[in-house]
Amino acid sequence: MFDNRTQAGLQLAEALKEYKKEHPVILAIPRGGIVPGVIVARQLEAEFSVVITRKLGLPTHPESAFGALAEDKSLYLNPMVREVLTKKMIEKVIKKEEKEIKRRIQVYRKGEPLPPLKDRTVILIDDGIATGSTVLVAIELCKKQQAGKIIVAAPVSGSRVLETIEAKADEVIILEIPDSYHAVSQAYRNFKNLNDEQALSWIEKGTFIRKVK
Repeated sequence: MFDNRTQAGLQLAEALKEYKKEHPVILAIPRGGIVPGVIVARQLEAEFSVVITRKLGLPTHPESAFGALAEDKSLYLNPMVREVLTKKMIEKVIKKEEKEIKRRIQVYRKGEPLPPLKDRTVILIDDGIATGSTVLVAIELCKKQQAGKIIVAAPVSGSRVLETIEAKADEVIILEIPDSYHAVSQAYRNFKNLNDEQALSWIEKGTFIRKVK
């Protein structure tokens, strides 16, 4: 168990230190992945940015995800979703999340595109992996941008979803794989959600590295 995202980020940075020589791009998945992502970027003296993804929540239970969408429209849908939702329902949720993705690109990256990923080592970081859907669409985005190597790193993950992620990424680094695991928050003593202001403060710490290099 981790005290908070800062402690988790420091431990993750230690596990990833061998990649410093590859001059990786660190892509954090907001908002939870921002704190560990920035810490890893600082420790590895690496370029930092955020890749915007959104879970697609059931219309009646938004907290229950049936898939995910990335900023380049890479899409993952749970194979069972078409038995529960109509095409029109799915499209409505996607349209809503597309608006939020555009908003977050403006807020978190000031409308700027992602850094070039072609032929580079990309480390995707989140504060934990539950369903894995947002990580999967982030991997797909990196593949479309012809990343040289895709590494997924997180402090915690369930074992079941790891098989799917390991099949898609070049390498997967997970610090803890609990036997009984249902939510990322289980792995943290302090798991407060970041708001936009807090997220931006951390992003500035990450992008500062790029400015001074």
